[in-house]
Amino acid sequence: MIKRLLIALTLAAVLIQVRFEAAAPVRYRFSFPEPQHRWMQVEATFPELGPAPLELRMSRSSPGRYSLHDFAKNVYDVHAYGADGLEIPTSRPDAYGWTVGRHGETVTVRYKVYGDRVDGTYLAVDTTHAHINMPAAVMWARGLDDRAATVVFDPPAGTRWQVATQLHAGSTAFEFTAPNLQYLMDSPAEFGPVVIRQFSVGARTFRFAAHHTGTDGELDGLVRDVEKIVRQEGAVYGEYPDFEPGHYTFLADYLPYANSDGMEHRNSTVMTSAGSIGRSRAELLDTVAHEFFHAWNVERIRPRDLEPFDLDGANTSGALWLAEGFTQYYGPLVLHRAGLGDTRSTAGRLADLVEAVSVNPGRLIRSAEEMSRMAPFTDGGQPVDRTNWSISVTSYYPLGGAIALALDLTLRERSNGQVSLDDFMRAMWRRFGKPGGAREGYVDRPYSMADAEATLAEVGGDPAFARDFFARYIQGYDVADYARLLGRAGFVLRSVRTGAAWLGDLRIDTRNGAARVATLVASTWPIYATGVDQDDEIQQMGGDRIRSIDDVNAVLRRHKPGDRIEMVFVSRGGAPKAASIALGEDPRRDVVPIEAAGGMLTPAQKSFRDAWLGPK
Repeated sequence: MIKRLLIALTLAAVLIQVRFEAAAPVRYRFSFPEPQHRWMQVEATFPELGPAPLELRMSRSSPGRYSLHDFAKNVYDVHAYGADGLEIPTSRPDAYGWTVGRHGETVTVRYKVYGDRVDGTYLAVDTTHAHINMPAAVMWARGLDDRAATVVFDPPAGTRWQVATQLHAGSTAFEFTAPNLQYLMDSPAEFGPVVIRQFSVGARTFRFAAHHTGTDGELDGLVRDVEKIVRQEGAVYGEYPDFEPGHYTFLADYLPYANSDGMEHRNSTVMTSAGSIGRSRAELLDTVAHEFFHAWNVERIRPRDLEPFDLDGANTSGALWLAEGFTQYYGPLVLHRAGLGDTRSTAGRLADLVEAVSVNPGRLIRSAEEMSRMAPFTDGGQPVDRTNWSISVTSYYPLGGAIALALDLTLRERSNGQVSLDDFMRAMWRRFGKPGGAREGYVDRPYSMADAEATLAEVGGDPAFARDFFARYIQGYDVADYARLLGRAGFVLRSVRTGAAWLGDLRIDTRNGAARVATLVASTWPIYATGVDQDDEIQQMGGDRIRSIDDVNAVLRRHKPGDRIEMVFVSRGGAPKAASIALGEDPRRDVVPIEAAGGMLTPAQKSFRDAWLGPK
């Protein structure tokens, strides 16, 4: 009896699941009655509903972003209707949602949403185009996550706009589909006079859809370089992902009023810039190199704490040093391998990474994991209230990039060039990314921190090495010996200002004739021991009256590291104080090829450098 009951329940569950998956899709229609006023009309129809209240939500976050953006703030004029066309009352349970109580089988909701920001997160509407990031535009319903969706774009009268998106093609040029909510919200769209270029690498198709102010010739040249990047990044992993719509799409808005941004998505990326192809080519290609690498790293090789993405809250992960930071490292590396960067410029990018861990004081306060978990606060920009982030936070982008640099060079050194970071990324891809997901847009095997360490142990052939590396550089606060590691490739880590006296990276504001400290003072600066901090007034230094930063620099030029000078300052709300400072040496370092530093590249260094930076 029990066995027959279990069988009956199982069959019932299967039938319910089949019926649920076969339910009619949610249908969205985007129209633009007055694009000159920067708003879009949205009509959303939810069919085949049960008797429970319909809980409608606007997302609080956006795939690829980790902080809150609260898109409901731009939604207004909301009305719900039944299948008979009669309006149904709605209520507001909180600031981010609307609830439709008593309703029939179908509910249609109409609302307006304002948008005037061209970037990877928000919505932008004007007479030239509609740049649509779905979380900023789409109202969704709780409990319908697995429903398919259909999206129809209505072009404004008199326009010849077309749609570029990773959404699946529908029955017309203006209709598209998504298999579920996660995929829909991860699918931005550019609707306007886009120009599309296409190329193939093996069996994979890549589309570059641009809305820009340049010439066709400039776009053609840019896309040729994009193809070089795509080929080199494919070589890192040995293959490309299976792009579900049959292609990967670069969505580029290079417009004077765009904000500089790049945002990865599963089968596409958004890249926006106020720069043009003619003026900002290097910057634009750098964004391409970073964002396309995410097609593997983070979109499919995905941290466990980001899967699935939470649309209703901030998304926190301790692995952004790997997901974002390692991608940051591969950007300039791939540009060099593709022949789009020279040795000197690549060395300058490496110097930025080294400085993030060797100079920035935040590295001594928070580990790479802890810095990653700061993303919900730092990803949205500086808050209204004062923080001490300038001395306590290092961005997980350069921090993770510096860790990647150290790991890459260490693996190459330990294995005599037989193992590299490329091998680690390929192993992560095989174990966690390539298996894919049972549902489109999901990842079935996201990784944990222990998984990443175990993969390093496998690739390096030494669990003790992997355990030590994670303990020191991921969970700990150690800094790798970059001078030695870079030296193997014929790069020199040298002082930017050898012998220059330094008291810290002070900024001084001159107000009403008084010189006030305009930045927080880090514990690693010589001046920290005096007690001086933000908003304090510096009156004298080394016997000189101080009125500006120029006066401070004049005093420093007369001294060398190790000298002790006297100063007088006034703390906020206090009386003048006298203190003594032992000056240090400027800790900033530059990375330069040994040839540019007056040395000679040895055959061993050249071989190491070519294996690292050469094309694959």
